[in-house]
Amino acid sequence: MHSSSPSLLDAPAEQPPPDTAPEQEDGGGVLTVLERIGAVVVPVGVALYAVLYLGVEQVYWVFGVNPQQAGIDQSVLLGRLMGTLILLLLALIPAIGVLVGLGWLIDRITRGAAGRLLRRLRERPWIVAALAALWSGATYWGLFNLVADLTLGIMVAVAVGLGVLAFLIPFRLLRRRRVGRAGMTVLVAALTGLGLGFVLILSLVKGAVEVQETGQANDLLGYVGFQDQWAVLRDAATDKPLYDGRWMMLLGEKENTYVFYDCDKQETFRRSMSTTNLGNLQLDPDREPGFRCGTLAEDTTG
Repeated sequence: MHSSSPSLLDAPAEQPPPDTAPEQEDGGGVLTVLERIGAVVVPVGVALYAVLYLGVEQVYWVFGVNPQQAGIDQSVLLGRLMGTLILLLLALIPAIGVLVGLGWLIDRITRGAAGRLLRRLRERPWIVAALAALWSGATYWGLFNLVADLTLGIMVAVAVGLGVLAFLIPFRLLRRRRVGRAGMTVLVAALTGLGLGFVLILSLVKGAVEVQETGQANDLLGYVGFQDQWAVLRDAATDKPLYDGRWMMLLGEKENTYVFYDCDKQETFRRSMSTTNLGNLQLDPDREPGFRCGTLAEDTTG
């Protein structure tokens, strides 16, 4: 005679509460997204800061001094460059949002075909490695342009050759494991930050040369903390204007010494703070159209 009571084997398996499963899945998804964003943003930011420090040194070398001689130490430079990185981040966030929205729209228009094509491409390790290798090769454009002036055709050839020879096979081997894929993401992000940094160095050097020639700094130099500050120098004892009352650009100060740039004579010089007063301080002065430094020297020699 069989018992009618249900056995343990017949009992249905316990299911997790329906309200907790989606929460756990969503939490894991958010953490995954944050991990991927951090793997890209952090290497880009660190590499960009390191290269921008070299760019600031190049700016002051145009005037014949280094940042340390102008009183720009690591702490001052960090504070100035943090503003630059914040501005870049503020510009990068909406740009990424627009790209994501555009991708979503294209996927909707194609009824999911674009998304399926992207997933198939990501499953092809050689294609992903080739794209990452070409991008990594192109990030050397700014560095090579610091050494020589390259045309677009030469740079494309360099990017393709460097990507194929140096990055393609290593990136393909890294695609075999999850750790390798994460390492490839970090490496590509770091190279992106370095490449962007060298492009900014080119712009900073051109801006410094422009200041040397026109006496006026562009907005990019202001973003990295270069102070376009001018003053009329006065004798500390008599308070009389020095150098015929001409405006001098204050590059910095260190150890009781001012560092100035004379736009009219196009030379950098130092004066003791104890014998010099700064009068009529002015930031970002407006120049008349066509103004160029060295006009006084030309009039004197002529």
